[in-house]
Amino acid sequence: MNNNSTINVVGISGSLRPGSYTSLAVNIALEGAQASGASVRMLDLNDYALSFTQEIWSGGEPTSGILQLREDVKSAQGLIIGTPEYHASFSGVLKYALDLMGFEEFEGKMIGLIGIAGGRMGAANSLAGLRAVGRSLHAWVVPEQVSVSEAWNKFDQSGNLKDAELEESLKKVGRQVARFASLHNSAQAQQFMQQWETAPDNPGGSR
Repeated sequence: MNNNSTINVVGISGSLRPGSYTSLAVNIALEGAQASGASVRMLDLNDYALSFTQEIWSGGEPTSGILQLREDVKSAQGLIIGTPEYHASFSGVLKYALDLMGFEEFEGKMIGLIGIAGGRMGAANSLAGLRAVGRSLHAWVVPEQVSVSEAWNKFDQSGNLKDAELEESLKKVGRQVARFASLHNSAQAQQFMQQWETAPDNPGGSR
């Protein structure tokens, strides 16, 4: 059981394919977060039985899977989100999962991003799209991100990365998420935010 000071970091893969390059990359980033002292967990979107046919926006109640996804994300202080790039954007299943959540799940959280592409151009478009989503949900997207081009050539048959430099970059994303989440949730940071919110207006601020 984790103590109250432990930072929880969860990973989300936008690919449902078992053993996908996206999931492999996110798991490597989670290793970096764990090495920085975080408790880590990979969330498999297959486990939540999400479906486009759920009529939750027309008066229906969210399914138990949707409620569980929201709770699992809400309980984390940091997230590592990975996606394959499809048609210059992130995956539809990831988009749907994100649309099922909102400020309660993401506001103030640290997010690290990973994009996976089959071609040489990498996943810059999907990463830019996810960065915009993070900003819109008032999350903190860490500066480091990883775009993996020609992913089919980066992993061996056992799912291990063949590029040590790329592996280190992925782990660095995880480390940044864990460290920034720890700083953000420290007692000093909480005290600063409380003081900031209760500070009197600057009398010299009006012109």
